[in-house]
Amino acid sequence: MADRLTPDERSVLMSKIRGTGTKPEVYLRKLLFSDGLRYRVNVSYIPGHPDIFLRRFNAAIFVNGCFWHHHPGCKGATTPKSNTDYWLAKFDRNRRRDAEVAAELAAQGVRQLVVWECTLRQMNRDAGREAAELERIEAFIRGDEKRLEL
Repeated sequence: MADRLTPDERSVLMSKIRGTGTKPEVYLRKLLFSDGLRYRVNVSYIPGHPDIFLRRFNAAIFVNGCFWHHHPGCKGATTPKSNTDYWLAKFDRNRRRDAEVAAELAAQGVRQLVVWECTLRQMNRDAGREAAELERIEAFIRGDEKRLEL
């Protein structure tokens, strides 16, 4: 299937995809801030540059997009129909990099929380789910668990 956009139009469209300050990230940051948790954003001296880093608790939070990190079992983890080889290799590289960063952080004793975009979307729609998941996030931040995925 041919791309309906010219290469220049596709380039402009792809350049608008942000890596930081995304809606799911901002949503989670507002929840954490309103609960009194203070953090740093995209800390460069921590491996993987976590989206949120709580220095007081030595905890890194990554907000992963279901498409870009190919969330297993999620309907958002689709593979484009065109240029499939490129996309499969890209998703594989992203997953490998995530695993390497997780190993580095574990070696440094940094606790890790991965929150998937679909979980945040469900939290945003359902206040009961939001309260329950936020409670799990805060329990992780204040607890002893080393790694958690939501």
